Amino acid sequence: MDWNQFEDSWLAPFAFRGRDSRGRQYPEPPHAFRTIFQRDRERVVHCTAFRRLMGKTQVLVGQINDHHRTRLTHTLEVAQISRTIARRLRLNEDLAEAIALSHDLGHPPFGHAGEQALAECMQGHGGFDHNLYGLRRVDVLEERYPEFPGLNLSWELREAFVHHSKARELREHKSLLEVGAPFLEAQLVDACDSLAYDTHDTDDALGIGLIALEQIDEVELWRRTAGPIRARYPALSGDAFRTAVVRELIAWQVNDLIAETERRLIDCRIESLADVRACTMPLVGFGPEVIALKCGLERFLYEQVYRHQRVLRMANKGRAILRDLFGECVARPELLPDRHFARWSQAPASVQRRVRASAVPREASLQRVVADYLAGMTDRYAREEHLRLFHPDGDL
Repeated sequence: MDWNQFEDSWLAPFAFRGRDSRGRQYPEPPHAFRTIFQRDRERVVHCTAFRRLMGKTQVLVGQINDHHRTRLTHTLEVAQISRTIARRLRLNEDLAEAIALSHDLGHPPFGHAGEQALAECMQGHGGFDHNLYGLRRVDVLEERYPEFPGLNLSWELREAFVHHSKARELREHKSLLEVGAPFLEAQLVDACDSLAYDTHDTDDALGIGLIALEQIDEVELWRRTAGPIRARYPALSGDAFRTAVVRELIAWQVNDLIAETERRLIDCRIESLADVRACTMPLVGFGPEVIALKCGLERFLYEQVYRHQRVLRMANKGRAILRDLFGECVARPELLPDRHFARWSQAPASVQRRVRASAVPREASLQRVVADYLAGMTDRYAREEHLRLFHPDGDL
């Protein structure tokens, strides 16, 4: 049995089959034993942007310890949860995993603080959105194939970047959205992303002492999850207790997400992919009770973690580093590495000749070239580049 036959025999009628894909921007022959979405997944895992996620922090900007989440570990956690739920709902696991593995490729260094800094720098120059930069990254900036620019991912994976973004009105993305509502695998990854970062931001904040267990006990979602753990294991305390509660917190949300999604699929009479595309309401989501409880946790995280003095100080440093680098590179573009400088349409011919001919298009906007360069940096590289440019003792 080949893989397409397996999908036909296993997947639910409303799941996305590989043979139903709209294909790729640059046509390629089918692989002998991998579906289009399996190949997407592997292309993402092997790309440069994916490896750099290891050096980009999730929320806690700066190396506090070796245990808090990075963008890479968060991405892997989202992929694991997405795949588990996709299997239970008989959705396309490969497509869900590929979307999950790629969903944070466009995040700049220093977490959301870095995105805010680049958005401010790019005002009047097209703005900055990490989802659309992620699409730009896989479409043109990754250089892995001689036949075409970017990774040449499927239309469906590229569509997921735009659906995940709040800036969907751009003309160049119209063709990605014209087929209707997001398919279930894309909706699933969005929900799993929310599940993972709420739970794991709580875990990290407790682990490094930003908050105490006595504080988080004020949050009903945590309190209702922790109660049965305390009753079952009265001697459990410290890190072991925290880990047990986090595990149950994930399980509760996963079970609720599955049950609520199944209910919506039945209530909306979803029997095919066409029904999914035509549906005007989200089909994957949490039940009303869990939504309310998650909102309470998110309010707590915003007030006690994201607005914590230590987090704000680290975020402010990150913003300052990117603003300084952006201003200096725009004022003196010759400071850019050759392969980035050569992308600017006004770069001297001598620079363009030094760089190997590339399918990556040249840009009229120097600001866009600089933003692309900075967004691709890891936290460590951005700090080192800032030291080199602005510190008297920095390495040349």
